[in-house]
Amino acid sequence: MEESSEIFGDINLTLGMLNKEDNISKEDIYSHLTSIIQNSDILDDAFVQRLIYYTSKDMRDNHNPREIKMLAGEVLVSLAAHDFNSVMYEVQSNFRILELPDEFVVLSLAELATRYVSQSIPFMMMTLLTMQTMLRLAEDESMKQTFCIALEKFSKAIYKYVNHWKDFPYPRMDANRLSDKIFMLFRYIMEKWAPMASHAQILAIVKVHGPTVSLLLHREDFCEFALNQVHWLLNQYKDQEIDFHITQSIKETLAAAVVYDIVLPRNLRKSIFINLLHQFCRIPEPSAKENEVEASNCFLILAHSNAADLMEFFDEQIRSNNEVIRIGVLTLLKSVISAEEPRLRDHIISIERTVKVVMGDPNTKVRKSTLLLIQTMCDKCYIEDREGWPLIDYVFSQFAKSNKKLEKTVKSNSHEEEIGEKSVQETSLKVLRNLDPLVFGMPQVLWPRILTFVVPEEYTGTLDYLFNIIRILIMAEERKKYNMKESSALVLSTGAVNLPSPQQLLARLLVISVLASLGSLRGAGAIGLLKILPEIIHPKLVDLWKTLVPELLKPLEGNNASVLWELMLLQLLKESLWKINDTAWTIQLSRDFNQQMDSYSNTSIEKKFLWKALGTTLASCQDTDFVSSQIKDFLIAPSQLGDQRQGITSILGYCAENHLDIVLKVLKTFQDQEKFFMNRCKYIFSGKKKLTKTDVIVIYGAVALHAPKEQLLTRLNQDFLAQILFLYGQCSQVLGMTVMNKDIDLQMSFTRSITEIGIAVQDAEDKQFQFSYKEMLIGYMLDFIRDEPLDSLASPIRWKALIAIRYLSKLKPQLSINDHLNILEENIRKLLPLPPLEKLRNEGETDKDKEHINFLYERSMDALGKLLKSMIWDNVDAENCQEMFNLLRMWLVSQKEWERERAFQIMAKVLTNDIEAPENFRIGSLLGLLAPHSCDTLPTIRQAATSSMIGLFCIKGIQMEVKRLQDLQQGLECEDLQVQIKISAKIAKIACKFIPSEEILMFLEETLDGLESLDPSCTKACGIWMITTLREHGATLEDQLLEILGIIYHHMPILRQKEESFQFILEAISQIASFHMDAVVVNLLQKPLPFDRDTKTLWKALAENPASTGKVIRVLIEKLEMGLEDDVAGKEVISVACAIYEVISVGTPVTGLYPELFTLLLKLVSCTLGKKMPTSFMSHRRRVMQPGERQQMPDPCRLSTTTLKCLQAQAMKEGLAKESDEGDNLWTLLCSLDSHHIGVCALARSMLVWQHGVILDIMEQLFPSLTSSSENYRITGTAFFSELMKEPSLWKLGNLRDVLILMDQSAWDSNATLRQMAIRGLGNTACGAPYKVKKHKQIMLESIIRGLYHLARTEVVCESLKALKKVLELLTDRDVSFYFKEIVLQTRTFFEDEQDDVRLTSVLLFEDLASLTGRRWKIFFAEEIKKSMISFLLHLWDPNPKIGAACRDVLVICIPFLGLQELYGVLDHLLDQDLLRARDFYRQFCVKLAKKNQEILWILHTHSFTFFNSNWEVIRSAALKLTDAIVLNLTNQYVALLEREQLITRLQELRQDHCISVQRAAEAALQTLLRRCKETSIPL
Repeated sequence: MEESSEIFGDINLTLGMLNKEDNISKEDIYSHLTSIIQNSDILDDAFVQRLIYYTSKDMRDNHNPREIKMLAGEVLVSLAAHDFNSVMYEVQSNFRILELPDEFVVLSLAELATRYVSQSIPFMMMTLLTMQTMLRLAEDESMKQTFCIALEKFSKAIYKYVNHWKDFPYPRMDANRLSDKIFMLFRYIMEKWAPMASHAQILAIVKVHGPTVSLLLHREDFCEFALNQVHWLLNQYKDQEIDFHITQSIKETLAAAVVYDIVLPRNLRKSIFINLLHQFCRIPEPSAKENEVEASNCFLILAHSNAADLMEFFDEQIRSNNEVIRIGVLTLLKSVISAEEPRLRDHIISIERTVKVVMGDPNTKVRKSTLLLIQTMCDKCYIEDREGWPLIDYVFSQFAKSNKKLEKTVKSNSHEEEIGEKSVQETSLKVLRNLDPLVFGMPQVLWPRILTFVVPEEYTGTLDYLFNIIRILIMAEERKKYNMKESSALVLSTGAVNLPSPQQLLARLLVISVLASLGSLRGAGAIGLLKILPEIIHPKLVDLWKTLVPELLKPLEGNNASVLWELMLLQLLKESLWKINDTAWTIQLSRDFNQQMDSYSNTSIEKKFLWKALGTTLASCQDTDFVSSQIKDFLIAPSQLGDQRQGITSILGYCAENHLDIVLKVLKTFQDQEKFFMNRCKYIFSGKKKLTKTDVIVIYGAVALHAPKEQLLTRLNQDFLAQILFLYGQCSQVLGMTVMNKDIDLQMSFTRSITEIGIAVQDAEDKQFQFSYKEMLIGYMLDFIRDEPLDSLASPIRWKALIAIRYLSKLKPQLSINDHLNILEENIRKLLPLPPLEKLRNEGETDKDKEHINFLYERSMDALGKLLKSMIWDNVDAENCQEMFNLLRMWLVSQKEWERERAFQIMAKVLTNDIEAPENFRIGSLLGLLAPHSCDTLPTIRQAATSSMIGLFCIKGIQMEVKRLQDLQQGLECEDLQVQIKISAKIAKIACKFIPSEEILMFLEETLDGLESLDPSCTKACGIWMITTLREHGATLEDQLLEILGIIYHHMPILRQKEESFQFILEAISQIASFHMDAVVVNLLQKPLPFDRDTKTLWKALAENPASTGKVIRVLIEKLEMGLEDDVAGKEVISVACAIYEVISVGTPVTGLYPELFTLLLKLVSCTLGKKMPTSFMSHRRRVMQPGERQQMPDPCRLSTTTLKCLQAQAMKEGLAKESDEGDNLWTLLCSLDSHHIGVCALARSMLVWQHGVILDIMEQLFPSLTSSSENYRITGTAFFSELMKEPSLWKLGNLRDVLILMDQSAWDSNATLRQMAIRGLGNTACGAPYKVKKHKQIMLESIIRGLYHLARTEVVCESLKALKKVLELLTDRDVSFYFKEIVLQTRTFFEDEQDDVRLTSVLLFEDLASLTGRRWKIFFAEEIKKSMISFLLHLWDPNPKIGAACRDVLVICIPFLGLQELYGVLDHLLDQDLLRARDFYRQFCVKLAKKNQEILWILHTHSFTFFNSNWEVIRSAALKLTDAIVLNLTNQYVALLEREQLITRLQELRQDHCISVQRAAEAALQTLLRRCKETSIPL
């Protein structure tokens, strides 16, 4: 009820404003009324009737602006929701037969018919009958447009009733009677108005055309007439402004024709086709987009009504060579097919043939449109078996064509052409990506011809999607075989299609499969095809691949190295060739590998694997002559392989697995043939594309690596090492002299070769073999290792070479510590990445082999553990020990489980079993590294990590509950992650107590690193250990607090990317703050301004934690209060304000703190006004600046204002404040030195004065600002209180009397802004406490009048005038008698002020002074009126219309003082005069005045001269027109007194004025003067 009462009171108040003619804008009133009506469910009937009356009146009042009439009409229509009949009655009462109504009456009827169709239909016949009588009366163009709008909306309403009459709540009416009237109205418009219509009127007729014709089509007798009008509509296509509406009307007509099953005449159909296509194909513009959409919709309707004709039309149009037409037709076809029109499916072949017409078009836009259409046809099953394949082939050919053009460097190609080709290429791939090969009919189209695109190089870019298509087709067929005994069986038919051979398919797919190790979709697709294509490749492979390929897919599921993946693929190739056992088949495969050599770049992984596959294929070939000839060809012409070294090395190496004798024989023969040349030159053949000696060195190593082990050892020294050392020596000589070799390539090749030989010898497992070159080779290897960076020793070859050095390094003489460290590091790098043990064991063919592999693995790990243990604990330097441990760090956090497992097992061996460590050895860092892995993925890792942690505490001699920890350790065998987390938390609770306090910092830093890099389970353990440690040691961390916070802050940018880890960081901050809130706050406040993202997050974390929210906000308030004690804002308080912003921005409640926080922040804003941020306090860690860009300096006042804005937003949410009337502009005003006081006033107005507790607390805390030493703060307080002074409730509750006294004192201040605000407060006292005005009238008047003399500041004067107006309304003539004369004189001085507000206020004040003259000042006031009348008369045409209205009112009030009541008639007549008829008004006025008082007329003349120089053209013009009227009506006596020469001179000067109206007025006045002088016989 209370809410309803408030609404009704609001409406009453608003209605009262409508009836007044004051400064309130009716536009705002009607907008407010609209909001009230729309948001109110029930309105009182009396209110509704009053609203109807006022809105109807204003809607029809021609004196109102069009906007006001429109708003009034909208409100009237909105009232129909509450009382439709009353609204309809009111509108119909002004809609009379044979009377032309007001425009907005017609529009209101139309809007009622639109919004309230059901209620309007019963009135429709009467409305149409009346409207029929009005059409012939409409001559004005705007009225004709109005009737068209009405007819359009009436037609829509009736059309809705005709088609949905069952939904209407009353008995069915005769719709034919309504359509008869619509027909008559429409025919009249088309016959009478349309032929001579203007552009605007044509638009209105076009809009009415669609709805009206649609309605008439339901009548057979009107159908022909209606369709004939469509021709007129089509003829109007010529202007973009109306084209959309034409198309829209055509769409409505076509839709109605479909509803009523009307067949359009063929010629009309043809015309519609052509016109719509033209609209659709126009040059695209933003304004024409909606027209294009409508045209497309029309074609959809046409496709539904007559698909055959539409297809015939499309076929005819697409055969033109016009690019735009073709693109348009293709786009329309795509749109129509996408709409899935059923009738179009009968024309699939026609559509396909239409598409084929443009397949030869070279235009990129046409090609792209064709591809998009083909994509849609594929999606919607519009591809037919006989005609469909060329469309699919077109997609691939366009990709290849664009790819070729983009790769070719042609200077003539423009940038636009390049963009076009890229677009075609991308579209081709998009079509293939979205192609569903299983849609109806598609398998028959695609298979087997789709295979033709697998092998050719130009289609490589499409393989990602091509493989997927083939896989889906084959798998679908497999499902058919499984579900049915018979199937269509996808077989490789021959016929006209040139399909790839099985060898070509295998070569292509095997090479592409290598990409799977890199996560490539193309590689995964290739291996997937290999899995399902064995029958097509070779029938013998079916059973074999069923076993091998699933095993091959396992590495893809893990994270194995790409080398292992290649080996597995090669193994698949070996076993497949062995199973096929067909020499001819194998030879052909090797040739196909060779033929595909140019399909890949030399640096690609595919090319490298192709070499290996070719070598493996040659190794499997049983034709030794063929193998020998191939090897010889490769040695003679290695350039055919691309990268000759890698190519020949890989091929010969893998070939040697089964043909070692052949490889060595051909290689030796090749060397002997070139021996003489080799002795004198580094190169075997001249030229850059021939083999070098260095290449041959690498070849020997590769051959040794792959050679059969039983043959290698007997031939090693003579056939391998002797040749390698000889070639190396030759390459190291210059003119026969050995020099220090700086050839990096030679060193790398030599090391690689020796490494491979060392690995080969190690793998031979012959314990009796004596390696006579060992010492020499170790020396070579160590020299190379010292010279080479460690990051270059990451290949498998380097790893195996360093394994050999590891065993040799244990021989005497003993190596130095540095050598041992280098060896240890390299061994760790090369041993830990080994594949899982089980996979290594499976490589053994017999049980003995498997045992031996297991033995080698365990011995290697054991040796590394013992080596680490001895080297670490034999060293007495704790830092060196830590450095040793760091060698394992990267493996402890490896992403591979088996690598982490090995690293932790080694670590457990090093840290357990009676260890004696250096005294200063620290465990904090290692503990932080190990602890998170108590939740690792493998139980062995979890066990080893826990054992290592226990060992660390034992090393330090810390006695813990070892037995309990060991029991908990056993529980880590569980695979349930939640159980692991709980156990880890229990271990942490026990262990964290014993971490030395001085090592907490290192521990926390390590856990933070873990949060960054570890997997989710370990990350969670990191967080738990970190929080537990802080909880246990938090109270003792005060000395390390700054370092801890610094470390956390350092890690935040990275941890922000991991949500769970970031939450632990925030919890850690809160945990620290729970012990040291003040220290945390102080630390964060020291961060540079503006706060970066991480600092803001920390503040928000403290605010969001329930345990710390109250503490942090209270600490910040205290610091803010302390910083502002002296009314001066230091740099620290700016940081406090920014922190408060972050705390409040997360929704921290401010109810209890709002008054204090508000006043402090407002004070801060005031104290920082116009200040600059100290440079030393700004952040120097800013983002990288772009060239020419300058870093923006933070504004302390703006930062403070932002915090205050945030506080106000939160206060509004909690009901403590309201939205400011200035909106967001408030904050701009507030932080500007020039407008700060305006912003403060707006802020004060946003206070909820009924929240007495809040506002009184604010007033109490802000009261000292009125006497502050800071001038800005005094201005702030005065401005704030000046707005509160007008609130009566605050005068009753607050101590505003003291404020009033201080306001009066400030009104005399030297600061103009302070004076202005004080005077505003005095003026507002008249609203809040009228009795105080009467009580203190003397001091208030003196203070306010004093402001009128501050001529240097217009705003002070204006404020004084406004305040005087408010105060004088409460006083009598006796109260102001003493000041009356002074007020009048000062007020007159501002009639000509340049500021509109000052002029207006002074005129209004002068009007009010008329009622305060009393007997004493009546004569004086009359004299002042005489002096002022010239201003009032001239400013009737002031540029500001409000001033003109005020001048008219003041003249009405002041005329009685002069006894000129006869002039009332002229002034009343002024209300009906146009501004441009000023001359007539002045002449009438002067005629009346001349008859009554020639003296006043003469006074007006004498005062008019000064206005000839006015800055306003309209005033100069008015002054001349008034002078004209005065001269015309002066008696001869006064004419003789005229200063004719001076007046003529001034008038002649004004004839040259730049304003034409002034020139004309001056000319007229001059002519009048000359004529009067002539009439009175006065010589000129």
